[in-house]
Amino acid sequence: MDAGRLDGQSAVSLAVRFGEHLAHDRRRSPHTVRAYLATAHRFLDFMGRHRGEEIGRYALLTVQPTDLRGFLADRRSSGLSPSSASRELSAVRAFLKFAAEELGEQPQLPRTRAPRRPRTLPRPASPNDAMALAEDAGEWASEPWIGARDLAILLLLYGSGLRVGEAMSLTARSLPLGPALRVIGKRNKPRVVPLIPAVREAIDVYVKQCPWPIRGVSPLFLGARGGPLNPDLVRRSVAAARKRLNLPDSLTPHALRHSFATHLLARGADLRSLQELLGHASLSSTQIYTGVDAAHLLDVYRHAHPRA
Repeated sequence: MDAGRLDGQSAVSLAVRFGEHLAHDRRRSPHTVRAYLATAHRFLDFMGRHRGEEIGRYALLTVQPTDLRGFLADRRSSGLSPSSASRELSAVRAFLKFAAEELGEQPQLPRTRAPRRPRTLPRPASPNDAMALAEDAGEWASEPWIGARDLAILLLLYGSGLRVGEAMSLTARSLPLGPALRVIGKRNKPRVVPLIPAVREAIDVYVKQCPWPIRGVSPLFLGARGGPLNPDLVRRSVAAARKRLNLPDSLTPHALRHSFATHLLARGADLRSLQELLGHASLSSTQIYTGVDAAHLLDVYRHAHPRA
């Protein structure tokens, strides 16, 4: 790129528009927007230090593989894990692509391999631990209706395999409940999940006890003051119950979704059906659960076989 084309305007303005693009055009979640925008600013800060000058808009078209490798090395030196470094690289590539398109250029992204990530297996909870966690969180809530709400949410995560964000996005339009529930997943992709009687009953109890009106487009799960429920409150409730029950730190709200998948697979569910229930975009995301199930079977074997 000809240095004469540098217009002197800071690339920070492109980063701001990048965040707006993700939120409004790509309809990414607020969490994703914050994460990608923070990465874009970190990259601009690194490039400024790396090149010893303020980075103008057109300088983003001159980024080389060595620049990306330097950025990743800088982030890894700060203690970033391989998985997080890979997400950072993905965010930087998305930012550079957006910048090129905004400047009327054909995106030509520098090629750099992402850090190798160890393939980790999610740790499922046993059915007893999952139920104990949900019931304890409900019993220790500050008010009975809040206890009913927390119990209903955790049973929904375990009984239907929802993400926490998906549960929080449910509205009063889901009522009255039937044997299945329509959920809007990542990237606004809808799917239908089953509702077992225990989950339906728990939600019905919560709705009857809730002192705030649940109707129209209002959230199904409300906070203490009647507004939308902050998902962090669910995580805190689980953390407190986990501590009281002396359960492992790995038993998080999201681990209940993993447990849902693992237990279905152990009982004969096929991967394609499981993919639909979880809302995975690709089958490769679902195949990790075959490793979870195999690990469980090996653990049973080691404990039960006399020659193991």
